[in-house]
Amino acid sequence: MSSPAKNRLGRGLGNLISGGGTTPAPAADKSTPAAPPLKAAPPTGLAGFIEVAVSAVEPGGKHQPRRNFDDAQLKELADSIRSEGLLQPIVVRRHGDKFQLIAGERRWRACQLVGLKIIPARVVEASDQSSAVMAMIENLQRADLNPIEEALGYASLLRDFSLTQEAIAERVGKARTTVANALRLLALEREVQGYLAKGLLSTGHAKVLLGIADEGQRVVLARRSLEDGWSVRELERQSRKMKAETTVRRTGPASSEAEQNIVRDVEKRIAAKLNTRVSLKHTPKHGRIVIEYFGNEDLQRILERIGVGS
Repeated sequence: MSSPAKNRLGRGLGNLISGGGTTPAPAADKSTPAAPPLKAAPPTGLAGFIEVAVSAVEPGGKHQPRRNFDDAQLKELADSIRSEGLLQPIVVRRHGDKFQLIAGERRWRACQLVGLKIIPARVVEASDQSSAVMAMIENLQRADLNPIEEALGYASLLRDFSLTQEAIAERVGKARTTVANALRLLALEREVQGYLAKGLLSTGHAKVLLGIADEGQRVVLARRSLEDGWSVRELERQSRKMKAETTVRRTGPASSEAEQNIVRDVEKRIAAKLNTRVSLKHTPKHGRIVIEYFGNEDLQRILERIGVGS
């Protein structure tokens, strides 16, 4: 007797292919020998839909835009599949003697958790470019991608397939400015990109940070946004304040333009080395360096960076 999960899966695929009804098969003509079955023949109904072994499916590789899979969400999906069956097939293309995923990797992973051996799939003919675009579109339509995954997907289409921003926007049904703004996120530091990928900062925060030229200051403001729970508006205010303080420090009647450039360069190098905000107040006779830190752990990190043990 089939397991309940298998029965539900079979009914779900049958409904998908035949529209919910069943048609009795005609009686075989005993006077005519039966034709040999076709290898991997799809079920009757919509062309391109078959049942494939879960083990015969492989991920989509570097052109798959989705990079992160939340364990808790996967478990929830697995529980739903165990209870109700898989209601939406995955989309694959033939890849040698296996099938390569185009859309539905979360569903495929969840089926593995459930322990299903067979999964319904739609098989399509697709080139690398078409496969990448289809995967991007599917994930964008389901709003499954975080901002960095979306940006990396667009970057892959630009880099690997020589598509223009206009062509990408047309293929995924987005405005060109949406694609351009997403790609700008990749100019942020890896640490800040990580905050965006995890949902700790919003794209609104990122837009403010991109308006700050100094890399060290961007990282500092991103950290402080997390620690203090700043809204986008508060981050804008703090950004303006930091820019004003920097302008006041770097200007003065006694400093030549060349000297100011040197001071800015030294500040930038120290800030990049320590990954924190640094201010250098300099005159020909004396000066001081101010290094900011946020909490005991950040102080310990800076001490270790400059070679001072605790």
